[in-house]
Amino acid sequence: MPKHELDRLAIGLMALLCTIWGLQQVAIKLTSVGISPVWQAGVRSLGATAIVFGWAALRGVRLFGRDRTLLPGLFAGLLFAAEFALIFLGLQLTSASRGVIFLYTAPFFVALGAVWLLPHEHMRRAQWAGMAMAFSGVVVLFAEHLFVPAGDAWMGDLMIVVAALLWAATTLTVKASALARASVEKTLLYQLGVSALALPPLSYALGEPGVFAPTPLVWAGLLFQTVIVAGASYLAWFWLVREYPATRLSSFSFLTPVMGVLAGGVFLGEPLTPAVFAALALVGTGIWVANRPA
Repeated sequence: MPKHELDRLAIGLMALLCTIWGLQQVAIKLTSVGISPVWQAGVRSLGATAIVFGWAALRGVRLFGRDRTLLPGLFAGLLFAAEFALIFLGLQLTSASRGVIFLYTAPFFVALGAVWLLPHEHMRRAQWAGMAMAFSGVVVLFAEHLFVPAGDAWMGDLMIVVAALLWAATTLTVKASALARASVEKTLLYQLGVSALALPPLSYALGEPGVFAPTPLVWAGLLFQTVIVAGASYLAWFWLVREYPATRLSSFSFLTPVMGVLAGGVFLGEPLTPAVFAALALVGTGIWVANRPA
């Protein structure tokens, strides 16, 4: 039975997932010194497809059958692949800091789409206010770089906004279609499988060198992304999307960039300024406001 509020299990699991996704930012940086970004995403999806398929087989999960998930599943997979491609292309034109701010407009797109597609998950004023507060924390985190003149950065910003829209569309597709009744393994395999087929050719078209400087650290970063991120954490995410309100879950995503900066400070020696802790306070307060019971 789907729930209408987030309980302790959902809150704790979302906090863990945001931490993992924040660590993913560090893993991508470490892996990118030896494997091209789009190519590593394709390899990650391919490896995770094998892992999730094996997991489903061990658990006896039925993956093949006429359950009306084929079309929404393929659509969600295309959205997933296009989202990552736009993020990569957009970051060639704009800064990573600006990209993060525009990418995390996605929860607002989820909330707006839910008005039509998920009327039972309507947002109260307090939830909108909480999401706005959490988003302001992300802006505070990267505000130093937001207003730096950047020439044609607006084109990259636009690509990132479209990627955020696709991220939201993926969540809404899973929640509002037959995928909501499918197993989480099958839902994830649609996205991993399509992206595994689409991203390597895109990498070739972009002229990426692929694997060019493999080291143990590079392979460790790719292994983390494949097993922990694309395998375990995405399974947990789609289970949450099936069981809990998507609008409430999306508000937690604002925690991911803050955790990414904290992880960068711990593992990469990047500076942790007062803005990081101010952002963490704003994001945490916003999430609490957005998810407190009516």
